[in-house]
Amino acid sequence: MKDFSNKYIMVFSVVMVVSVAILLSLTALLLQPRQEKNVEVEKKMNILSSMNVTSAKADAEKLYDKYIKESYVINTEGTVIEGVDAFTVSLRAEQKKPLAEQYLPVFIAVADQGDTLHILPVEGKGLWGPIWGYVALKPDLETIAGVTFDHKGETPGLGAEINTTGFESQFLGKTLYDNGSFVSVQVVKGGADKADPHKVDAISGGTITSKGLEAMMHDCLVKYDKYFKEERR
Repeated sequence: MKDFSNKYIMVFSVVMVVSVAILLSLTALLLQPRQEKNVEVEKKMNILSSMNVTSAKADAEKLYDKYIKESYVINTEGTVIEGVDAFTVSLRAEQKKPLAEQYLPVFIAVADQGDTLHILPVEGKGLWGPIWGYVALKPDLETIAGVTFDHKGETPGLGAEINTTGFESQFLGKTLYDNGSFVSVQVVKGGADKADPHKVDAISGGTITSKGLEAMMHDCLVKYDKYFKEERR
């Protein structure tokens, strides 16, 4: 009788574990399309935000189609790579490749005032995990028209401030070049001169995240240097 009881418990446990596993797998499978759609919409919202266009989830796709006129992928030589969808490129995955093999997405937008903007993705490391964003450049391909940043797990009130309007707005009008040389934008602890075209204030108490963002801006955008120079000709 005892052996029968033990066998029953074992069989019951196995059946329950298998049943739960199947249910979880089915749930994940059913939810996957919705999750992928949410990621797509959020990405479109972030791209729009970099050019100072605010959107809700309900109208993000409509606004994206309105403002984003073209997208493509280039390499570090500035050559367009055919057959690759810029929207689906994962910058995190690309950064693991040799530099010469990396795909660099470019999104071309037309602002309400008629300016053609180049929107470029950036991704790097903060204090506790990945940080990322988009940088919109004015037609001169060196002046910043807008940025949007986000993070996975930076400290609230400190490093997490990178995705606040107060921090992001400092980048408006800053320039990536100095007398033709790429210099990017420095994030300065202790206060930056607002008249300096290459510097913004760091986040108080968020030094590591601030320096990570500075490195992210430089390391990602310098890869477009040859492309910028060629496009200006």
